[in-house]
Amino acid sequence: MNTAEELLVANKKLAFQIEDKEKRAEELVIANLELAFQNDEKEKRAEELVIANLELAFQNDEKEKRAAELAIANIELAFQNDEKEKRAAELIVANIELAFQNDEKEKRAAELLIANHELAYQNDEKERCAAELIIANTELSYQNNEKEKRAAELIIANKELAFQNKEKGKRADELALAYEELKRAEEYLKDYVKGMEEMMFITSHKVRQPVANILGIVNILGGFINSPFQLRKMVIYLKKSALSLDEFIRELTDFINDKEQKRKMS
Repeated sequence: MNTAEELLVANKKLAFQIEDKEKRAEELVIANLELAFQNDEKEKRAEELVIANLELAFQNDEKEKRAAELAIANIELAFQNDEKEKRAAELIVANIELAFQNDEKEKRAAELLIANHELAYQNDEKERCAAELIIANTELSYQNNEKEKRAAELIIANKELAFQNKEKGKRADELALAYEELKRAEEYLKDYVKGMEEMMFITSHKVRQPVANILGIVNILGGFINSPFQLRKMVIYLKKSALSLDEFIRELTDFINDKEQKRKMS
């Protein structure tokens, strides 16, 4: 083989190497573009995870608010129970007063009976005891006035007792409504806490694996910078982990939306 032929062969080899080098450069450019795209996707997932964490913090604040509202409801219930006991004590006092007034009425009736007997006796002794009859009539008039006063007081006491019974019924109705509201708040709080526990379980179990995979791939990705084949494999694994993380985020979003809808309905 002469020098011209050797030069021709060398030129062909050089042209082939240049062409192969250009192909490798194009593959490397494509790999770099795909890696840049994956980095953008990773940043988007990170932003979505930040949003999810903010939503979780908001829900924790809502949980604390519900707990505070429940504490207020308990305080209101305790206050209503105290008011009920006060009304019961007032009713007992009113009953004692009414019993006392009834005793006074019976005493006045007995006194009136005695006065009537005395009046009959005084009629027999009219001619001799006219002055005593005048005194007795005066006493009888006084007793009648006292009887009317006691009757009026008894009417007022009965009205007061009826009013107190009505107020007692109102307090019982308010207490029943407050108890039902407290039960609904307690059921909602239990469901809310259970939902938070489920969401924490899903987060700690489903997010850990794809995040660990992504971090592991990112850590070893630099070792395959000169191996396009291995680099593509790493990109594929990274994409699978990112898709897995994206699927979890969608599940978490659906879970949170479902809990929010249930909260609004309740």
